[in-house]
Amino acid sequence: MTYIKSVTFDCADALVVARFWAAALGGEVEEDSTSDKAFVEAPGWGGPNLWFQRVPEPRTAKLRMHFDLRAPDGVAAEVERLRGLGATVFDDQGDLVVMQDPEGNEFCVET
Repeated sequence: MTYIKSVTFDCADALVVARFWAAALGGEVEEDSTSDKAFVEAPGWGGPNLWFQRVPEPRTAKLRMHFDLRAPDGVAAEVERLRGLGATVFDDQGDLVVMQDPEGNEFCVET
């Protein structure tokens, strides 16, 4: 059976985005990571790992895939935690908040 091994992000600074997602998800940035390439092993067992790679071009269109994060302690508390890590709120619908990581990649926070 095939499974998802990793999810790869194109970005301007791989280390900045990797640090955000490691802190957001409770993982760790691999010690050999650089601004060109960075790796975050999935916390826990079975989740996909996250790769981040520097690319020369900026994002120019809407993302066609994004993460939906579950907020077990409530959406408001999780949104504030993620804001403290460098995320911004893009659209607040109350029980679902669309946020952006430090490079503008959208993700949702929901209950």
